[in-house]
Amino acid sequence: MSYRLSHLKQLESESIYVIREVAAQFEKPVLLFSGGKDSIVVLHLAIKAFYPAKLPFPIMHVDTGHNFPETIAFRDQLVEKLGVKLIVASVQESIDKGRAVEEKGINASRNAIQAVTLMDAIDQYKFDCALGGARRDEEKARAKERFFSHRDEFGQWDPKNQRPELWNIFNGKKNFGEHFRAFPISNWTELDVWQYLKEEGVSLPSLYFAHKRQVIQRNGVFLAMTDFLETATHEIPEERLIRFRTIGDATCTGAWESAADTIDAIVEEIAATRLTERASRADDKRSESSMEDRKKQGYF
Repeated sequence: MSYRLSHLKQLESESIYVIREVAAQFEKPVLLFSGGKDSIVVLHLAIKAFYPAKLPFPIMHVDTGHNFPETIAFRDQLVEKLGVKLIVASVQESIDKGRAVEEKGINASRNAIQAVTLMDAIDQYKFDCALGGARRDEEKARAKERFFSHRDEFGQWDPKNQRPELWNIFNGKKNFGEHFRAFPISNWTELDVWQYLKEEGVSLPSLYFAHKRQVIQRNGVFLAMTDFLETATHEIPEERLIRFRTIGDATCTGAWESAADTIDAIVEEIAATRLTERASRADDKRSESSMEDRKKQGYF
């Protein structure tokens, strides 16, 4: 009798294999956790990969200080529930120490300077591999990533100088001062993520489900009204029924008009849409190569 894994189980198996390879090849890995759906899936997979043992590495949140309150509340509840070790790397501390310069003006965002905080934390804790939740379908720069993404001693990424990955053989060899990023769910799509979350019954921040919120519209993107968002005189807040497809810095993470308030409804919505979730990210609209430029500087 033949046994064939479902599409989601094949993806799960591949991702768990990558996570275990990270644990086997590196001395001090860390899992980057934003509180978003992709990092939640990676954490869920990592827990599965080593069960019933505890997670053999900590999780780290690069905190911009401009997070949605719902994200931080969810993060803290999940950490307590799972009993994992959380490290918080603060962008505000990087600014206070003069390590990073905060942008000014109406379109200011702390998103780009996260790279400084991340690299400082990697150096402080001597992490040699950082697991992330990036997927190749998100954005064209993400599509160039390997499962094991080599970074030089400055944390820089060279898309033309990555190791081949044949037959799921990963090369984690590095020189002193270098490190890797690892992306276990590279081959997943947004729809895969939501179908998996549904199948596994994984908890999520309330921001992902339709709710009424005060927003402004800027450059075709709905931005939520928060204490961090500076507005122009002509930008009048209005209440809309929205949800978020991606979660990040509140000043540049756009919302989508949506009535999808259950996972079933979200799965149907994602299956029908032709726009990627990052189409609502204001930071990606700064230039055609904005994501790749940030990645070369040490971004996720």
